[in-house]
Amino acid sequence: MNGLGDIKAFVARWIDTVAAGIVGLLTSFRTRKSVQVTEEDNSTFVISAAGRDTPSGRPFERVRVVDGQIVSTNPANVEAMLRGSHAELELKASRFLFRPLELPQRATEFLDGVVRAQIDRLTPWNASDAAFGWTAPTAAGTDRMVVTVAATARTLVQPLIDALTGAGVESVSVSTATPNAAPIRVFDQSPRGVLDVSKVRGVLVALLLAAGLLAGGSLSAAAVYGFKLNGEQDELTRRISERRAALRAGREGGKQSASPLRTLERRKYQTASSVIVLDVLSQILPDHTYVTELRIEGDKLRVIGVTRDAPALIRLIEQSPHFTRATFFAPTTRAPSDPGERFHIEAQIEPVFALRS
Repeated sequence: MNGLGDIKAFVARWIDTVAAGIVGLLTSFRTRKSVQVTEEDNSTFVISAAGRDTPSGRPFERVRVVDGQIVSTNPANVEAMLRGSHAELELKASRFLFRPLELPQRATEFLDGVVRAQIDRLTPWNASDAAFGWTAPTAAGTDRMVVTVAATARTLVQPLIDALTGAGVESVSVSTATPNAAPIRVFDQSPRGVLDVSKVRGVLVALLLAAGLLAGGSLSAAAVYGFKLNGEQDELTRRISERRAALRAGREGGKQSASPLRTLERRKYQTASSVIVLDVLSQILPDHTYVTELRIEGDKLRVIGVTRDAPALIRLIEQSPHFTRATFFAPTTRAPSDPGERFHIEAQIEPVFALRS
C-alpha cells in the first residue's frame, strides 16, 4: 500500500507542477510589465514600477482604496502604470496570523497538501476561505523541520484585488513581509482569460485518463488480433500436417492405395501424351499422307487427312504398339481436286509405360 500511495503522490505532484508551469508560461506571454503595490501604515499604498519611473517622472505614486476604487491625486498616471500589468501586492504583517508548523523532514515533498490540510487547525478559517502561505522549511532536529504559516481571511484580501483588477491590472500576487525571512506569498490570481491551475490540472488528469484508456484499448485489440492470428496459424499448420501425412500414406500404401499422390501417379501413366502421339504418327504415316485434323479425346485418337492408300494406313497403325482397334469412323472419299483419298480414322491409344509399383 505504501508503494501505491507513493506512486499516487508522485503523479499528483507531477500534475501540479506541469499545471503550474503551463499557467506560468501563459502568464509570461500575457503580462508585459510588473508593478509593486506596498501597503503603508496609514492605510495607503505605494505603487512603483519595478525599477522604472512612473509616467509622471516620479519613482512612485501613492494611492488609497475607497469603496473598492483606487483614489489618487494623479489618476491618469496610476491608470497608465496599472493597465495591463502584473501587480505584486505586499500587505502589512498585521493583517495576518502567523503559526509555526513542525513536520517530519520527508513531508517537504508533500508540503502544499500538508499545510492545506492543517489550515483549519492552525487558523479560524478553512483552506477555501483563507489566503495563506508559508516560509521555507528550517531544520528543527533530527528528521524534523519547521515552517511558519501566514494566513488571513480571503474576504480581507479580495476587495484589494478587485480594486486593482478594476483599474486594469491583468494579474495579482499577494504576499506579506516577515521580519526575519523572505516575503510569504499567500495568493495568486491568474491573468484574466488564462486558465487557473485547478482547471489546467483537471484537463491534464482527463488527458492522462484518456491516454490510459486508449492504451488499454490498443493492448486489448492487439491481444484479440494476436489470438486470432495464432488460431489461424494453428489451423494452417494442422492442414499442412494432414496433407503431408496423406502424401506419406500414399507413398507407403502400395498399389491399392487411393491417396492423392497415387491417383496423380496413376493418371500420369494412364493418360496419353500428345507429344508422344504426334511423334509416333510422324514415324508411322508415309510421306504421301497429309494430316489435316488430329484429335485426342481421352484414350481415343481421331485422324483426318489425305493419302494415296487409305486401307494401308489401318494396317500401319495397328502394327504400332501404341495404338489398337484402328478403324474408319467415316467413309473414305475422293474429290477431283484432292491429290488422294480423304480418310477418317480412329484408334485406341495404349499407355506408353506400365504403372510402377
